[in-house]
Amino acid sequence: MPSMSIDPKLLEILVCPQDKGPLVYLEDEQVLVNERLGVAYPIEDNIPVMLADEAVAWPPAHN
Repeated sequence: MPSMSIDPKLLEILVCPQDKGPLVYLEDEQVLVNERLGVAYPIEDNIPVMLADEAVAWPPAHN
């Protein structure tokens, strides 16, 4: 499935729900990353899932 781009205006207002800081959008991975906390929020069907319970460790562990 091709990756989709998020509206730049939406990206300007989105903040991390945990520390209220800015996020980095990684289009290829379809995540919004908070490098300060080491977490990423998934983007599903072009909608950011901004729930702390849905955050995953970032960067992902490589086996």
